[in-house]
Amino acid sequence: MKRMLVGLIGRNIMSSLAPALHEDAFAGVGVVGHYHLMDVDVLANRTLEQLLTAVRTAGFAGINVTFPFKEAVIPLLDSLSPEAAEIGAVNTVVFDKDGRATGHNTDRSGFRAAFQEELGEARVRGKPVLLLGAGGAGRAAAFALRDLGAGEIRIHDQDASRADALCADVGANAVVSSDSGGVAGLVNATPVGMKGIPGMPIDPTVVQPGQFVADVIYTPIETAFLAAARSRGAHGMGGAGMCVQQAADAFRLFTGLQADRGRLQRTFEEAARRRGI
Repeated sequence: MKRMLVGLIGRNIMSSLAPALHEDAFAGVGVVGHYHLMDVDVLANRTLEQLLTAVRTAGFAGINVTFPFKEAVIPLLDSLSPEAAEIGAVNTVVFDKDGRATGHNTDRSGFRAAFQEELGEARVRGKPVLLLGAGGAGRAAAFALRDLGAGEIRIHDQDASRADALCADVGANAVVSSDSGGVAGLVNATPVGMKGIPGMPIDPTVVQPGQFVADVIYTPIETAFLAAARSRGAHGMGGAGMCVQQAADAFRLFTGLQADRGRLQRTFEEAARRRGI
């Protein structure tokens, strides 16, 4: 029976449901697989470069990469997929038989598929939207919004230079702005609101009834920001759908096999219940 080793490198990830998702997906295709968490908050003094070297040496088939390393990992890789190169962020790394590392991005496809399924393209097509965060997740969300046909994409980040750079990459319909006036909805692609990083990415009183609010965070399933937005009459989308969709895409890159997305969804829901998130 085939055996595979994969994992996740990031910060504040010990509540991640990725191990449950991927290990059940392995079981579903008859592979003995293990998904290993490498949290730099726990592995004191370990650098991204050291961890990448270690997993390559240990024979990992691939790894996922999350906050805060989605952009920092790029110079450490041997090549990028065209989509990852366009986005400028990587969340999935695949090692070939010679140990060469290729970076991919499944956040874009994951966010796009979840949005289409839960909210529908009509909510954003040709309409302005405010995107909060221009880091790795924000970059993927910006390109996904462009894929979905969004009109003006207003991008806000505490680091103005990051917002400027993302606008330049996305193209003419992207502007640096924190103005929520008249937008069809808001997307939170910052880590603010996830377990261990409390707070709100923006004052929720700017949310208007009928707008959509999408949050890429899934720990907790519903952030305080998303709950506040729903209470104001917004149509909400948490990060669970994106998590499942991007995991399915990453699993295909790791294994060359298709995961059962319905099974992944059920596994996610059960694991979330067990974790109380």
